[in-house]
Parts: sequence; structure tokens; C-alpha cells
Amino acid sequence: MSHTLTLKEPPAPEASEKTLRVGQRSFLRRFMSRPEMGSLLGAIVVFAVFFSVAEPFRQASSLMTVLYASSIIGIMAVGVALLMIGGEFDLSAGVAVITASLTAAILSFQLNLNVWVGAGLALALALTIGFINGLILVRTKLPSFLVTLSMFLMLQGLNIAVTKLITGKVSTDSIRNMDGFASAQMVFSSSVPIPGLGVSVRITVLWWLLFAALATWVLMRTKVGNWIYAVGGNAESARAVGVPVARVKIGLFMTVGFFAWFSGMHLLMASGVQQSGEGVGNELLYIMAAVVGGCLLTGGYGTVIGAVIGALIYGMTKQGIVYAGWDNNWIMFFVGAMLLLAVVVNMWVRNQTSKR
Repeated sequence: MSHTLTLKEPPAPEASEKTLRVGQRSFLRRFMSRPEMGSLLGAIVVFAVFFSVAEPFRQASSLMTVLYASSIIGIMAVGVALLMIGGEFDLSAGVAVITASLTAAILSFQLNLNVWVGAGLALALALTIGFINGLILVRTKLPSFLVTLSMFLMLQGLNIAVTKLITGKVSTDSIRNMDGFASAQMVFSSSVPIPGLGVSVRITVLWWLLFAALATWVLMRTKVGNWIYAVGGNAESARAVGVPVARVKIGLFMTVGFFAWFSGMHLLMASGVQQSGEGVGNELLYIMAAVVGGCLLTGGYGTVIGAVIGALIYGMTKQGIVYAGWDNNWIMFFVGAMLLLAVVVNMWVRNQTSKR
């Protein structure tokens, strides 16, 4: 009698479970290596701290205030993050916001224009400033630090000098009673009630989230997004494969100019008047939000989502300290500490990712 021997196959469920575990580990590693992971963990910690120590922080109205404070920095941080991913940064961004606001106010009042016409002319100027920054950069090959620092100093002087020359004071005349102001205020500086909560959210928060979503889509889903990462990673290599490096860089500076205009319109429509000496130092907050969110000063790395989280951390810190009853002078200390910690964490994450 003959016997037939059959070999048993390994149990399929065990292999399946092993594959599942490997897949889970790979997903976790990819998730933890995301540029914005450090800022997300930081945001959770900051929220938990102020939620526990400051009772007003737990109220819905306080959350709306936090989101508003975050959006003021966050709108500009979207454009600055795109620019930093592209390998550059803009030190003139803070005063460019004020330049746009002053331009719209002065032209509207002095020439008796509809506020929307003044806003349109201010937009043209803001885009021109961005174009000039980018053009000088690509033509001279100078570092963006020097180019935009020069523009920062020039705009700072022009903002005050031209305002005093035209109005005789350091602020603009009020445009609240001029044609178009009411509708412009609705677009740039109104509040939207939230049904069921009894609170309102400032429209800048909605614009901030919309701009962030659009910028993220551009980065992740379009050819332009690939160009931005390529130019920031290695401009010469990008140029060698046909990427229009000069146009990308100029376009990014003009994008910052657009967001500077939008932020300036919000400031102007909120009060109808603009002080000429404001804006100095805000450019560092925009850069801080982007860096805390995972962007590198060397370019080619980072996300807009990270910059959104970085701005949110700033907003929570700024308002949380007030709600906790602490000295306001601690705000910038915590901002600086978070910036340093974020740089260290981002460097560690990149090193761990490259090792794997």
C-alpha cells in the first residue's frame, strides 16, 4: 500500500497578522515623521496646560478669541510657509501689511475714492512689492535676508514719512463714512454667528482656514507644488530638469504680497484708521509660526498645515496667559522657547527618518 505525503502550508492567519503589524508600524512611522507632528504634539500640550489652569480658557467665547488671535498671524503664516518651503523668507512682510493698509486708506480719503477702489490699488502695490523682492533676488543672487531686510527698512521709513507728509500726523484719516466701507468691512472684518453656541467667529478665521486648505491643495496636488518643493530643496537641480525657478520664486514673493494686502485690509476695515508705525516685528511671528510648524529655513521641507498649527500655538499662548492672569511679558519668552524647542524636535525627527 502506498502512502501519499502532503506538506502543510503555514497558517494563513499568522502571516496575515504579521503583515498587518508591519503595515501598522510603517503607517505609524510615516505619521510620526510628518513635518507638522512636533507642532501638533506641542499644541496639545499648550491646550492642556491652559485648559487646566485657566477657567476662562474653557469657554466657547474664549476659544473664538484664541482662533481670532491665531488667524491674524496665521493668514500671513500661510504665505510665509509657502515661501520658506521654496527656500526663501521675507523680513518685509510685517511692514508690508501696514503699507497696504495705509495705501488703501490714504488713496480712498485723499482722492475721495470708493474704498474698494483704494483696496484694489493697494493690492496692486502689495503685489508689486513682492515682485520687486523676487526680481532683485533672482537677478542679483543675493540672499533673501539682505533683499527683504532692505525692503523692510525702506517700507518702515516710507510708511511713517509719507503718512506724515500727506495727513500731517502718524495715522490716516478715518474712512468709515466713505462709500464701500460697509461692504468691505463685511468681507474683511465681520463676525459670523455660530448657531446653537451663542457665539460668533471672526471672518478672518474662516478666511485663514480657506487659504490654508487652498495652499495645501496646491502643494500636495499640483505641479506648482512639486516645483515649490524642488526649488526649495535644490534650485540648480530643479532648473536642470526644467523647473522655472525664477518664476516660482517671484510668484512666491508675490503670494506673500497678496496675504500682506489681505491682512492690511482686515486691520483697516476693523477700525477705519491705520497707524503708520505698526507692523514692525510681526514678520518674526510669521516666520516663527512656519518654523514651529515644521518648515526649515533651508527650504524644501514643511507643510502649510504645520504653519496653521504654529499660529494656533501662538494664539493659545497669547490668550492663555491673559486668561490665566499671568504677566503679559511672559508671552514672548514662551514664544521664543517654543521656537527653539520646535527647531530641535524637527531636526531630531528628520534625523530619525533619514536613518530609517
